[in-house]
Amino acid sequence: MEHLYDLPEDCISSIVCLTSPPDALTLSLVSSIFRSVAELDCVWDAFLPCDWQHIATKSVTPLKFSSKRDLFICLCNSILIDDGDKSFALDKVTGKKSYVMSAKELSILYGDELTHWNWKAIPESRFAEVAELKTICRLEIEGKMKTGDLSPNTTYGAYLLMKISDRSFGLDSIPSEVSIIVGDQESVNSTVYLRHPRSKKLESLFYRNRVETLKARVNKGEEKMVGEREDGWLEIELGEFFNGGYGDEEIIMKLMEVKGYHSKGGLIIEGIQLRPKH
Repeated sequence: MEHLYDLPEDCISSIVCLTSPPDALTLSLVSSIFRSVAELDCVWDAFLPCDWQHIATKSVTPLKFSSKRDLFICLCNSILIDDGDKSFALDKVTGKKSYVMSAKELSILYGDELTHWNWKAIPESRFAEVAELKTICRLEIEGKMKTGDLSPNTTYGAYLLMKISDRSFGLDSIPSEVSIIVGDQESVNSTVYLRHPRSKKLESLFYRNRVETLKARVNKGEEKMVGEREDGWLEIELGEFFNGGYGDEEIIMKLMEVKGYHSKGGLIIEGIQLRPKH
């Protein structure tokens, strides 16, 4: 360790740049020399995305920071961008980009018809409005994004963020189909039942038989599970993909239930999140 202290500051900073953001923060607690190096802008430049300035200009609220370290921590806490219709954050461990597209950014079948969807503000959402399904027979939700907006050489997962109201109906009568397509790659399809993971709904024999009949209409695929998040929302993984960073391909993420031909309601959509998978 003594020989390490003899190294020039720029050499130590180069070493710290090869670690991770949590490692850099930990090293700043080891000694005064590491503390001074770990606070250098050149170190945190290595952890920030190369287009951070462009991202900062899209922030709804002007970013306030006195150093690149402060900026990194600020971006890890999530900011609203694009007139409040998206949120952006950096992964605290890797510095990789993540986005949440609000329901307003999604293509929702009959989303502008008040007989089917209600747009409202709720305190639990980061966005001004969420979409609440009143009643509909064909449920189709689609989000699009470009791979060029994401971190390269990273595996991403796409997640639908939602809630299920106490007055929901028809959502889990038949599995919904979820899929993700990147560029001209073949679609990867899965299924999911839209029910709360802690639901204990009792089902009659007649109901179960009807469900099995309806389920036969759905394309086979891996069955996904609805998961609970720390922020109080539920999420469904729509799929995953590796972003090699070559080109700027379109990502299409979908959830559909169009084969049951029955009414359904009580689904609340906040948006779709794209985040790196560890």
